[in-house]
Amino acid sequence: MTMEYNNILLIKMSSLGDILHTLPFAAALRQRYPKAKITWLVHPQFAGFVPDPPVIDEVLYFDKVKFKKMGVFGKLKYFREMKGLLHSKHFDLVIDMQGLFKSAVLAAISGCGNRIGYCEMREGSGLVSRAIGGAHSKDHVIERYLDVARYLGAKVDSLDDVQFPMPDLSKETDSVQEKLSQLGWSGGAYVVIVPGARWWTKEWPVEHYVALAKKLVDAGTSVVLAGGPDDAIKGKAIAEQCDSALVLDMTGKTSLRELAALIKNCSFYISADTGPLHFAAALKKPLVAMYGPTKADRTGPYGSNNSTVLLSPAKCAGCLKKKCADWHCMHDITPEMVYEIYRNKVKAHG
Repeated sequence: MTMEYNNILLIKMSSLGDILHTLPFAAALRQRYPKAKITWLVHPQFAGFVPDPPVIDEVLYFDKVKFKKMGVFGKLKYFREMKGLLHSKHFDLVIDMQGLFKSAVLAAISGCGNRIGYCEMREGSGLVSRAIGGAHSKDHVIERYLDVARYLGAKVDSLDDVQFPMPDLSKETDSVQEKLSQLGWSGGAYVVIVPGARWWTKEWPVEHYVALAKKLVDAGTSVVLAGGPDDAIKGKAIAEQCDSALVLDMTGKTSLRELAALIKNCSFYISADTGPLHFAAALKKPLVAMYGPTKADRTGPYGSNNSTVLLSPAKCAGCLKKKCADWHCMHDITPEMVYEIYRNKVKAHG
């Protein structure tokens, strides 16, 4: 018989993709404990994707940006303040789904003696929170997280049980459409391309994006380049080299929630392994995802028949290297390969 809990803390602070991967776990946790108070501890920049009530009742913040700028004494003071805040909540279960040193410290100072995490607890976090493994410990990260929910008694037996609780993006949809109009968009369908990635080894080359965008434009398709401020240089370079009114550069011009709204309303999505990809997958948008150094079976788009993963033909693909002296895996995925998949998927969907 599994234990009953009334006041649960879920620690998952970053990144965008990791937050989105945790949504099915949060939904399953709520299904298992319908009357419990569930609190999510997150970095402020990703809080917009924490589910609203009734899935999550309260959101707490650990400000990573502010924390990094502090000296040693400032950091210690910040942890003392966090300790006081967490103790005041009187949690009876802490679930560390980050599994890193920082999240372990926060779990340790929470005041709760009952602490668990998922199967891959790293950086000593497994000494603070008990790692929970299951039948899916070698499978996709979402399934690894869901093993914790299953351990707690949640019923997640098939893909039909997997839910992605999404925020209401009505306001963001309006603001995005206004921004698109200012760039010359006259309405109609558009393909979203996100050219950036957190590791440079995961990025598809700019010249490949240019060639792909030109193929889409030649077919009469509008292309919207999207992403965060770090993607703006690539977005500008792609748009300038395409030199077409059908290629609109929105990189660095949206909030994360506006980016999500942009993807929600697109007709097709294309990117490498990056955070917004998982939003597109959760919304079951038709998409192509290009994978080189990372493993799609572990962190790829999940739960949608509309997703197509294009693996690099390079023999070294899946190496998990953030740096590489002989990097060619992403170059080996050609624009023609991506466009062919796009064309076939569009044809299949009528």
